[in-house]
Amino acid sequence: MGTRILTVEDDERIRQAVTMALEEEGWDVTEAANGEVALDSFSTDPADVVLIDIMLPGIDGFEVCRSIRRASDVPIIMVTARADTHDVVAGLEAGADDYLTKPFAPKELSARIRAMLRRARSSEPGDLERIGVGELEISPEEGLVLKNGEELHLTKTEFKLLVELASQPGKVFSREVLLERVWGYDYFGDGRLVDVHVRRLRTKVEDDPASPRYVVTSRGLGYKLQP
Repeated sequence: MGTRILTVEDDERIRQAVTMALEEEGWDVTEAANGEVALDSFSTDPADVVLIDIMLPGIDGFEVCRSIRRASDVPIIMVTARADTHDVVAGLEAGADDYLTKPFAPKELSARIRAMLRRARSSEPGDLERIGVGELEISPEEGLVLKNGEELHLTKTEFKLLVELASQPGKVFSREVLLERVWGYDYFGDGRLVDVHVRRLRTKVEDDPASPRYVVTSRGLGYKLQP
Protein backbone atom coordinates (compact mmCIF):
# COMPACT_ATOMS: atom_id res chain seq x y z
CA MET A 1 0.00 0.00 0.00
CA GLY A 2 1.33 3.43 -0.94
CA THR A 3 1.74 6.58 1.09
CA ARG A 4 -1.65 8.03 1.97
CA ILE A 5 -2.40 11.71 2.43
CA LEU A 6 -5.54 12.97 4.20
CA THR A 7 -6.49 16.43 2.92
CA VAL A 8 -9.09 18.38 4.90
CA GLU A 9 -10.48 21.31 2.88
CA ASP A 10 -14.05 22.63 2.59
CA ASP A 11 -13.53 24.43 -0.74
CA GLU A 12 -14.25 21.74 -3.33
CA ARG A 13 -12.20 23.35 -6.11
CA ILE A 14 -9.11 23.66 -3.91
CA ARG A 15 -9.62 20.15 -2.53
CA GLN A 16 -9.84 18.65 -6.01
CA ALA A 17 -6.81 20.61 -7.25
CA VAL A 18 -4.74 19.45 -4.26
CA THR A 19 -5.89 15.86 -4.74
CA MET A 20 -4.93 15.89 -8.42
CA ALA A 21 -1.51 17.36 -7.65
CA LEU A 22 -0.81 14.79 -4.94
CA GLU A 23 -2.05 11.86 -7.00
CA GLU A 24 0.26 12.94 -9.81
CA GLU A 25 3.10 12.43 -7.33
CA GLY A 26 1.94 8.84 -6.86
CA TRP A 27 0.35 9.24 -3.43
CA ASP A 28 -3.05 7.93 -2.39
CA VAL A 29 -5.34 10.75 -1.27
CA THR A 30 -8.37 10.69 1.03
CA GLU A 31 -10.53 13.82 0.96
CA ALA A 32 -12.57 15.34 3.80
CA ALA A 33 -14.78 18.40 3.39
CA ASN A 34 -15.05 19.09 7.13
CA GLY A 35 -13.52 18.24 10.47
CA GLU A 36 -16.04 15.58 11.46
CA VAL A 37 -15.43 13.56 8.30
CA ALA A 38 -11.67 14.00 8.72
CA LEU A 39 -11.66 12.65 12.28
CA ASP A 40 -13.88 9.71 11.34
CA SER A 41 -11.62 8.91 8.39
CA PHE A 42 -8.43 9.15 10.42
CA SER A 43 -9.76 6.98 13.25
CA THR A 44 -10.80 4.31 10.75
CA ASP A 45 -7.72 4.38 8.52
CA PRO A 46 -4.89 6.68 9.71
CA ALA A 47 -2.99 8.55 7.00
CA ASP A 48 0.78 9.01 6.67
CA VAL A 49 0.51 12.81 6.39
CA VAL A 50 -2.45 15.08 7.19
CA LEU A 51 -3.08 18.42 5.45
CA ILE A 52 -5.63 20.57 7.34
CA ASP A 53 -7.19 23.88 6.34
CA ILE A 54 -7.66 26.17 9.36
CA MET A 55 -11.01 27.63 8.31
CA LEU A 56 -13.45 24.71 8.31
CA PRO A 57 -17.20 24.61 8.96
CA GLY A 58 -18.15 23.10 12.31
CA ILE A 59 -14.99 21.80 13.97
CA ASP A 60 -12.22 24.18 12.90
CA GLY A 61 -8.78 23.14 11.76
CA PHE A 62 -7.15 23.84 15.10
CA GLU A 63 -9.44 21.40 16.91
CA VAL A 64 -9.04 18.78 14.18
CA CYS A 65 -5.28 19.10 14.60
CA ARG A 66 -5.47 18.83 18.40
CA SER A 67 -7.73 15.78 18.19
CA ILE A 68 -5.45 13.95 15.76
CA ARG A 69 -2.37 14.93 17.73
CA ARG A 70 -3.81 13.47 20.94
CA ALA A 71 -4.08 10.11 19.19
CA SER A 72 -1.08 10.12 16.85
CA ASP A 73 2.27 11.71 16.05
CA VAL A 74 1.52 11.65 12.29
CA PRO A 75 3.05 14.61 10.40
CA ILE A 76 0.51 17.45 10.15
CA ILE A 77 0.65 20.48 7.85
CA MET A 78 -1.77 23.34 8.56
CA VAL A 79 -3.02 25.50 5.69
CA THR A 80 -3.99 29.13 6.22
CA ALA A 81 -5.28 31.84 3.90
CA ARG A 82 -3.19 34.40 5.75
CA ALA A 83 0.46 34.56 6.75
CA ASP A 84 -0.85 36.11 9.97
CA THR A 85 1.50 35.29 12.83
CA HIS A 86 -1.40 34.49 15.17
CA ASP A 87 -2.87 31.87 12.82
CA VAL A 88 0.52 30.34 12.11
CA VAL A 89 1.55 30.14 15.76
CA ALA A 90 -1.89 28.89 16.85
CA GLY A 91 -1.70 26.11 14.27
CA LEU A 92 1.76 25.06 15.42
CA GLU A 93 0.73 25.28 19.07
CA ALA A 94 -2.21 22.98 18.26
CA GLY A 95 0.35 20.35 17.31
CA ALA A 96 1.07 20.92 13.61
CA ASP A 97 4.58 20.26 12.35
CA ASP A 98 4.48 22.83 9.57
CA TYR A 99 2.20 25.26 7.75
CA LEU A 100 1.50 26.53 4.25
CA THR A 101 -0.06 29.83 3.19
CA LYS A 102 -2.61 29.97 0.36
CA PRO A 103 -2.14 30.21 -2.51
CA PHE A 104 0.69 27.72 -2.72
CA ALA A 105 2.32 25.98 -5.66
CA PRO A 106 1.74 22.20 -5.95
CA LYS A 107 5.49 21.66 -6.15
CA GLU A 108 5.99 23.43 -2.83
CA LEU A 109 3.31 21.28 -1.19
CA SER A 110 4.90 18.13 -2.61
CA ALA A 111 8.33 19.24 -1.39
CA ARG A 112 6.99 19.79 2.13
CA ILE A 113 5.33 16.38 2.19
CA ARG A 114 8.46 14.64 0.92
CA ALA A 115 10.49 16.35 3.64
CA MET A 116 7.94 15.20 6.22
CA LEU A 117 8.10 11.62 5.00
CA ARG A 118 11.91 11.62 4.94
CA ARG A 119 11.96 12.99 8.47
CA ALA A 120 9.47 10.37 9.66
CA ARG A 121 11.65 7.61 8.22
CA SER A 122 14.82 9.14 9.70
CA SER A 123 13.22 9.10 13.15
CA GLU A 124 13.97 5.41 13.31
CA PRO A 125 16.85 4.18 15.52
CA GLY A 126 20.09 6.07 15.03
CA ASP A 127 23.66 5.59 16.19
CA LEU A 128 23.71 8.16 19.00
CA GLU A 129 24.31 6.75 22.44
CA ARG A 130 22.08 7.52 25.38
CA ILE A 131 22.62 11.09 26.59
CA GLY A 132 22.20 12.26 30.16
CA VAL A 133 21.64 15.96 30.90
CA GLY A 134 20.67 16.73 34.47
CA GLU A 135 17.36 14.99 35.18
CA LEU A 136 16.91 14.17 31.48
CA GLU A 137 17.92 10.90 29.86
CA ILE A 138 17.64 10.85 26.07
CA SER A 139 17.82 7.59 24.14
CA PRO A 140 17.87 8.26 20.37
CA GLU A 141 17.93 4.55 19.52
CA GLU A 142 14.80 3.84 21.55
CA GLY A 143 13.01 7.09 20.74
CA LEU A 144 12.73 7.68 24.47
CA VAL A 145 13.15 10.63 26.81
CA LEU A 146 13.02 10.19 30.58
CA LYS A 147 12.87 12.85 33.26
CA ASN A 148 13.55 11.61 36.76
CA GLY A 149 12.90 8.12 35.40
CA GLU A 150 9.48 8.98 33.97
CA GLU A 151 8.84 8.93 30.24
CA LEU A 152 8.06 12.23 28.52
CA HIS A 153 5.65 12.06 25.59
CA LEU A 154 7.12 14.11 22.75
CA THR A 155 5.96 14.36 19.15
CA LYS A 156 8.39 13.16 16.49
CA THR A 157 9.32 16.75 15.70
CA GLU A 158 9.92 17.64 19.36
CA PHE A 159 11.99 14.49 19.84
CA LYS A 160 14.09 15.11 16.74
CA LEU A 161 14.66 18.71 17.83
CA LEU A 162 15.79 17.59 21.31
CA VAL A 163 18.08 14.91 19.89
CA GLU A 164 19.65 17.42 17.50
CA LEU A 165 20.37 19.83 20.37
CA ALA A 166 21.62 16.94 22.52
CA SER A 167 24.01 15.74 19.82
CA GLN A 168 26.37 18.55 20.89
CA PRO A 169 25.41 19.86 24.33
CA GLY A 170 26.47 23.46 24.84
CA LYS A 171 26.68 24.19 21.11
CA VAL A 172 24.38 26.94 19.81
CA PHE A 173 22.30 25.86 16.81
CA SER A 174 20.91 28.61 14.60
CA ARG A 175 17.30 28.46 13.44
CA GLU A 176 18.53 27.90 9.88
CA VAL A 177 20.60 24.87 10.90
CA LEU A 178 17.72 23.41 12.93
CA LEU A 179 15.32 23.92 10.01
CA GLU A 180 17.69 22.01 7.75
CA ARG A 181 18.44 19.18 10.19
CA VAL A 182 15.06 18.74 11.88
CA TRP A 183 12.60 19.71 9.15
CA GLY A 184 14.79 19.06 6.12
CA TYR A 185 14.07 22.55 4.80
CA ASP A 186 16.44 25.11 3.41
CA TYR A 187 15.22 27.99 1.28
CA PHE A 188 11.51 27.80 2.17
CA GLY A 189 11.84 27.34 5.92
CA ASP A 190 10.41 29.69 8.52
CA GLY A 191 12.10 30.42 11.84
CA ARG A 192 8.70 30.46 13.56
CA LEU A 193 8.61 26.68 13.17
CA VAL A 194 11.67 26.43 15.38
CA ASP A 195 10.54 28.99 17.95
CA VAL A 196 7.12 27.43 18.51
CA HIS A 197 8.47 23.89 18.73
CA VAL A 198 11.10 25.03 21.22
CA ARG A 199 8.30 26.51 23.35
CA ARG A 200 6.33 23.27 23.13
CA LEU A 201 9.41 21.24 23.98
CA ARG A 202 10.08 23.40 27.03
CA THR A 203 6.58 22.76 28.41
CA LYS A 204 7.50 19.07 28.53
CA VAL A 205 11.14 19.01 29.63
CA GLU A 206 11.40 22.07 31.89
CA ASP A 207 10.17 22.51 35.47
CA ASP A 208 9.56 26.17 34.65
CA PRO A 209 9.26 26.78 30.88
CA ALA A 210 9.50 30.54 31.46
CA SER A 211 12.95 30.08 33.03
CA PRO A 212 14.40 27.17 31.06
CA ARG A 213 17.22 25.16 32.52
CA TYR A 214 17.85 22.80 29.62
CA VAL A 215 16.72 24.27 26.27
CA VAL A 216 18.30 27.70 26.46
CA THR A 217 18.09 30.67 24.10
CA SER A 218 21.28 32.32 22.93
CA ARG A 219 19.84 35.69 22.05
CA GLY A 220 20.31 36.57 18.40
CA LEU A 221 22.04 33.27 17.68
CA GLY A 222 19.69 30.34 18.31
CA TYR A 223 19.23 27.56 20.86
CA LYS A 224 21.35 25.09 22.77
CA LEU A 225 20.96 22.27 25.24
CA GLN A 226 22.62 23.44 28.43
CA PRO A 227 25.10 20.76 29.60
